[in-house]
This record gives sequence, structure tokens and C-alpha cells, in this order.
Amino acid sequence: MASSTIISRKMIKLLSPTPPSLRCHKLSFMDHINFHLHSPYAFFYPKIPQNYSSKISQILENSLSKVLSFYYPLAGKINNNYTYVDCNDTGVEYLNVRIDCPMSQIIDDPYNDAVGVVFPQDLPWSSSWNRSPLVVQLSHFDCGGIAVSACTSHTIFDGHSLSKFINDWASTARNMDFKPSPQFNASTFFPLPSETNLSSTLPTTHPSKRHVSRMYNFSSSNLTRLKDMVTKESHVKNPTRIEVASALVHKCGVTMSMEKSGMFKPTLMTHAMNLRPPIPLNTMGNAVCIILTTTVTEDEVKLPNFVAKLQKDKQQLRDKLKDMKKDMMPLYTLELGKNAMNIIEKDTHDVYVCSGMTNTGLHKIDFGWGEPVRVTLATSNKNNFIFMDEQSGDGLNVLITLTKDYMLKFQSNKELLEFASPVVESTK
Repeated sequence: MASSTIISRKMIKLLSPTPPSLRCHKLSFMDHINFHLHSPYAFFYPKIPQNYSSKISQILENSLSKVLSFYYPLAGKINNNYTYVDCNDTGVEYLNVRIDCPMSQIIDDPYNDAVGVVFPQDLPWSSSWNRSPLVVQLSHFDCGGIAVSACTSHTIFDGHSLSKFINDWASTARNMDFKPSPQFNASTFFPLPSETNLSSTLPTTHPSKRHVSRMYNFSSSNLTRLKDMVTKESHVKNPTRIEVASALVHKCGVTMSMEKSGMFKPTLMTHAMNLRPPIPLNTMGNAVCIILTTTVTEDEVKLPNFVAKLQKDKQQLRDKLKDMKKDMMPLYTLELGKNAMNIIEKDTHDVYVCSGMTNTGLHKIDFGWGEPVRVTLATSNKNNFIFMDEQSGDGLNVLITLTKDYMLKFQSNKELLEFASPVVESTK
């Protein structure tokens, strides 16, 4: 197993201090009820041009310092009841780390768990309380390749906000005259009630060491095959990439569960829906509502039936939110979350959690030395499916996290392997 050695650790300060008028960043109700964890992403660059190799860290540090002047809450401190961020310009943790192996040993490993070495050892998915809302690690491999990892507080950022920040940081690294335009005004759309019931916050969960992850690729042609199969056997129209891919991994999960228990168990699958619009695209913070899709019979698990059900659930949520006052959306989101947690606690359903980081540009993040060969996250909670754009083309990568015994069955599923293949990308 590869090990890491910290070369240096520092705090990156803002290039321009935060004005006193912005010192207190009020968190929104959506922020308050979210999971208070760090979301850990990593970007792998195997071949660095010689003219960049000696100055990579300086480029990252300088551009981070500038972009933080626009994303100032990331350099502050979240208060202990998650109602505001003290934007005190403390700075962002930045680590330079040496990894004692070639990059190929990490990203060619069949399991994604090996990527944990490029994150601060005590950080992935850990609480964002009493820790910098953003922690960056630059990892240097023996082969000369690097990985840039960014762990951002989910209290401050959802996936949309994270992708905006990373894209703006990369743009700044390529052109220091670039000026980002984030707006930290989510609390005006989703105000925190004056008497907040702190016990209403959704519970924080931590991944178990018994969980393992593998990444699978759905090529553009295989996604087209899946879409054709779904539309020919049902009245479903224009299914999306994620709808058909999530329906397949859900079906494989059900098959795996039935092989293990000998019987069908009802399922609950959650998807995240971005609320931008109706709120502006450059609004930072958490603005996501969850879609709950359940099955109670084996027939509902079939791909055409599940996609039809998922589309219906999505449309019902859109209709529900369409005429809803924005300040009521967090309460509704919280209610959906509580409904999901009640099902989880009763153990009446197998639960699968889907999230998507597609159409964000993260698969092409270029700090000046080219695009990454791999973008991924640290291992998450069990039965978790995270969809991302593949590094080239219109396909999808999905990071699947299961318990070890379930993964052994899942990875040999013939229907899965007919449409998806394990991602192992050689850096040689």
C-alpha cells in the first residue's frame, strides 16, 4: 500500500482581504440542514510538461489566493451551530505531499479505494466543524505525475457550487486577470428561521472501512443502446443518460440483494435535483432537493418501468416546487429527507443514493498543464452511486460504493458488464 509524506503544510491567505461588510456570511436553511461533511474530489495529471514541473505548487498557491478573494467564506470558520461563517480570512489549508509510488499504482487499481492516499489522512468525509472549509492537497508521485485534491465543506457548497469554484480556480491559474462572479446570497432565498430547531438537522453519516468502491464506464454507444431498449419496451420518451444508467445499476443492486437473501426486498432510490433555476446559477451554497423513487415489486425494477417511474417522480417534484414559495423549499426538502431517513431506520427497503456531477466541466479541469486523466472522489457510504462525465466523449463514469461482500457479487453481474466496463486507465 502506498504511503505519503508531508513535504509542507501552510495556510493560503486571500490576495485581497474580505471587506468588513462581508465578515458574517449567513448560512441558508438549506446549508443548515445539509450533511456537515467535507466532499473530497481529486484530479490526476500523469504527464506534466517540463516547463511546468518546477512551478506547479506556486501556480496553484497564487491562483488559489486570488480566487479565495471571491470565495471568501472558504477561508473563514463555520460557527458551532452552523448558522453563519465568520469570514475572518484565516486562510485555507494547503499540503504538499510526496507519494512513494507511481500514479499508475493508484489509478490502475481495480478498486477506487486506493485514491485515499491523495487526501489528507483524517479528512475525507469527516466533519467540517472546527476545520478549514477548504483543504487542498498537491500530491507528487514517483513517476512525475501529480494529483490535486480539494475537500470542500458540504455546509457551504453543494455539487454545483463546488464545480463553479474548481472551474474558476483553474481559469484563474491559466489567467490571473480572470474575475469569478459567485454570489453568496443563498440565505436571501432560503432564510434560516429565527428559532431554528437544531435537532432537525439531518444526521451525519460516516463511511465504514468495510465499504469499497469501483468506477464503471458507460460509453456513449452503450448509453444509446440502453435508451433504445427502454423506449422500445415502454412509453418512456427521451430518457436521459443518468436515468437509464441509474436504472441499470439499481436493477443490478436488486439482483445482488436477491442472490444474497433469496427474496425480493422493496427499494428506495434517491436522486438530487438542482434548484438552479429557479434561483440564479451563480448563487453559491446548497440548493438541492431530493427525488424519492420506490419499488415494491420485481416488475417495477425492470428498466423501462423504473425509468418511467423515475421520470414521473421527477415531474411531480417539479410541479410541486413550481408554485412553492422559495422560503418553503427547505422545509419541504427537510421533510423528504426525514421520510428517507425513516425508511432507512425501519430497514424495510434497500436504499440506494444517486448523485450526479455531470455537465459541470470537472472532467476537463485544466490548471495550465492539460486535462486530467481521472477525476474521482474518496470512498463514500454504502449503496452510493455518483455519476460523472467521462474524460472524453459523451459517456458516463459512475463511482459505485458497496460493502465488500456485495461488491463481489455486483462486479460479476452479466447485465452490468453488457453495458458498462470497469475503469482502469493506464498512465504509461
